[in-house]
This record gives sequence, structure tokens and C-alpha cells, in this order.
Amino acid sequence: MGERPAYDLVAMGRTGVDIYPLQHGVGLEEVSTFQKFLGGSATNVAVAAARHGRRVSLVTKVGRDPFGRYVRLEAERLGIDPVHITEIEGDGPPTPVTFCEVFPPDDFPLYFYRYPAPPDLLIEASELPVEDIRDARVYWSTVTGLSQEPSRSAHFAAWEARERQQHTILDLDYRPMFWADPAEAREQVGKALEHVTIAIGNREECEVAVGETDPHRAADALLERGLELAVVKQGPKGVLAATREERVEVAPFPVEVVNGLGAGDAFGGAFVHGLLAGWDLRRVLEFANVAGAIVAGRLECSTAMPTTDEVEDSLRAAVGQ
Repeated sequence: MGERPAYDLVAMGRTGVDIYPLQHGVGLEEVSTFQKFLGGSATNVAVAAARHGRRVSLVTKVGRDPFGRYVRLEAERLGIDPVHITEIEGDGPPTPVTFCEVFPPDDFPLYFYRYPAPPDLLIEASELPVEDIRDARVYWSTVTGLSQEPSRSAHFAAWEARERQQHTILDLDYRPMFWADPAEAREQVGKALEHVTIAIGNREECEVAVGETDPHRAADALLERGLELAVVKQGPKGVLAATREERVEVAPFPVEVVNGLGAGDAFGGAFVHGLLAGWDLRRVLEFANVAGAIVAGRLECSTAMPTTDEVEDSLRAAVGQ
């Protein structure tokens, strides 16, 4: 038998079940019906890349419970190779759930049930699929994975195995509720930036990472850490991407927002696809921007991820207007 081909993407990090309300514009105390979806930032990025035909694996942990079984089955259904989605041993913590409230167009409070520590933060360095992480064409991890041990050490072990290969991506996904204080996050992100080649985050996340909120200064500060590419999301002003040789800004794609929570993950998966396709930076950003906008117009995250054809159709429609 021949060797197994390398994955296009290996992502590591948060997973769980999103419990989203079917009544919008009211608080959870008034909601009577919900629907469950596969969720978690790294998980959503993996699904998004799989929707573009990429061979994807997810390194994460779930509880020994029905929701853990759901995560594994649903991830596989949505195109993720579930081989590295493992159950916690013994009587460990349950698979986490996340509730949100939906107040379009720009208010989507999140309530994470991940205490005291969710399974995905209990990944041990000794358990990592080191060869798959090392050989992946893209390796994606998030700042949330640095918030607790043993996950923190596992992330640094994964980066050591990668040896700062091309397309080693850090999602600056900073969630303050997962950290004791911003200073701790800043310290760990600073160390992580020494191991990655691409960073993606919004202005607030860039402030935690490098102390800058101005998009161009934040991009400069990230590049000064030795990165090859910095991507700064600017909300209603679009997206900035910078290398040492070029700087590209793309305007936002208009959409009627239903739930903005999955847009960044859709952007991430589409961004991975564009990188691997060898597109120029502007095309990668435009494609990823539209993918994110499509998901912002839908309720859920994982199952809302668009196909390549859906994104291309929206791009063509925009050009024809």
C-alpha cells in the first residue's frame, strides 16, 4: 500500500454543538425553539474548506456523550476526516454547547458552556498526529487553544513539528471569557507569532496580539514578527492583507445579515482554498470576503458554509450589477 497523501488542511482547536434560537430579536428567556448545529471556530473553518473540495482533518476532543457522537458524525458528513476527533478518556468533561441570541444586523451575544475545561482544551502534546500536522499543506490553529494547559503545550509542540513551514496559520480568535486577563493572552500570542507564517484577525484581536488597532500599523507589526502575510479584518471597511511586497484592500460585500457569527470561519476556509489554488492575493481576499458574507446571511455556521460555485456565482452577480 502506498503512503497516505497529505491533507490540504489540518485544523486544531475548538469544537462543540451550537444551540441557536429560531426566534430572533428576543432574549433567550423568551425563545421557545432551538436547533442544534456543529460548531466551534476551528471546526467551522475545516468544514468551510471541505466545502471547496479540500481534503481536511480536524484535531480535537469531545466528551463521551451523545453530543460528542454527534460532533464526530456531523463532521464526517460535512467532509472532515474524523480520524483525529477523539473522545476524552474516563469521566471527563462533556462536549461543550454554545448558545447565542440573534439581534440582526450586528448584535449576536454568545454564551459558552465550556467549564471548567472543555475536552478540546485537554489535547496532550503526546497525542498529536505529528506527521499529519507536519505534512499538511495548510495548518490552522487558533488563539483560544493557547488559553489553557495542556492544549497550550500541544499547540507549541505542533508548531515545533511544522518548523514554520509555509501556510502555518494562526487565527487571532481572541475570546476574553477564556482568559484570566488580556496580558496573559498577549504574552502567549506573542510567543505563538514566532512559529507561524500567516495571522488573521480583526482590529480588536490585533490589539491583543501586537498592541495596534490601526489596520496598516497592525499589519506592519505582524510582518515585523517574521510573518509572510498579515490579514486584518476591518468590519464595514472591508479587509486588508499585507506582505512585504504588496498591500491589498477589499471592500465589504453587501448582505442582509441574519447571524454574523460564522462569517469569519467561512472567510478562513475560503482563504485556505484560495491559497492552495495559487490565486493572487486580491482574488483570494475577494473570494473569502464573499464566502463570509454568504454565511452572515444565514442562521447557522457549519452547515451554512458555501460551495465554490455559490461563491463564484455571487462574485459574478456583483460584477454584473
